[in-house]
Amino acid sequence: MIGELYSPPEAQNWKGRSDGKNAMRWHEVISLLDLRQQGSVSGRGFALLGFACDEGIRRNYGREGAKEGPTAIRRALASLPWHGSKALYDAGDIVCHRGELEEAQQALAHAVQIIIDRGLHPMLLGGGHEIAWGHYQGLQQAFQKQNIAIINFDAHFDMRPLLEGDRGSSGTSFLQMYNYCQKEKLKFDYTCLGIQPGSNTTALFEIAREAKVKVIEAEEFFVKEAEIGLEVAKEVVKHHDRIYLTICLDVFAAPFAPGVSAPQPLGIFPWHVIPALRYLAASGKVVGFDVAELSPPLDNDERTAKLAAQLIAEYCCSGSKGVND
Repeated sequence: MIGELYSPPEAQNWKGRSDGKNAMRWHEVISLLDLRQQGSVSGRGFALLGFACDEGIRRNYGREGAKEGPTAIRRALASLPWHGSKALYDAGDIVCHRGELEEAQQALAHAVQIIIDRGLHPMLLGGGHEIAWGHYQGLQQAFQKQNIAIINFDAHFDMRPLLEGDRGSSGTSFLQMYNYCQKEKLKFDYTCLGIQPGSNTTALFEIAREAKVKVIEAEEFFVKEAEIGLEVAKEVVKHHDRIYLTICLDVFAAPFAPGVSAPQPLGIFPWHVIPALRYLAASGKVVGFDVAELSPPLDNDERTAKLAAQLIAEYCCSGSKGVND
């Protein structure tokens, strides 16, 4: 149950100017959806769900502040032009209290399942990248332990060893997915794009090889540009019916994404990612999407929040023809 960890959506996060008919913006089309209340929704579409948490970053000795990310992303989205054609909902936040990360991830998983059961497509707002393990658990619950391919745009594998007591962090989500797949005898199909050799130890590369992770290093985007990401996206779509897509904002170069726990001087550019993002969204095979690691206290001129909002808007626009169809 989501219980006391659930915070319902707030209208105050959705404010902006109005330009009249046929010039709608996000704040004018979004509806508030309280997941605690029973009842159906009017039409299929997208549901935003925040994960107000940076406990995983704290455990990973990173710079904290990502718990403020969901609100900042909503406010950056509010005045963007709406180019989608599906219904749009804000389903509120799951909030991590008192450092109880595992409990918060379980609540997030349950909330994701509720969203899917109501015929909506979950789009999650981070929060640290520990959002990924909670999101993935919710997808597995909703789709009854079926094979789900994983695509992660990230500078890090996030397959670090678990902490004492099998506790996770922002750096362990994909190892936890791997362990889960091993236990449930599911195929672990993980593609990580944007990897930085300077941000991952030799041991992590060895773990990735053992788990047969498909790796595209950041340098390859500067050699082959956006085409490399699009090629990978097409291959995953070709061979899988369900895909979990996640973007860690620290994959991008620091001038584009300064507001993250671990800014990247050699990161990739947004236009390296957007063609693949559009293709995946339009495929109709993505069953869950999230953007993670926005830390507003570290953000200059709200650049990272605006980037996160633009990525989500691109996904919604392209996904309007594919989601739930």
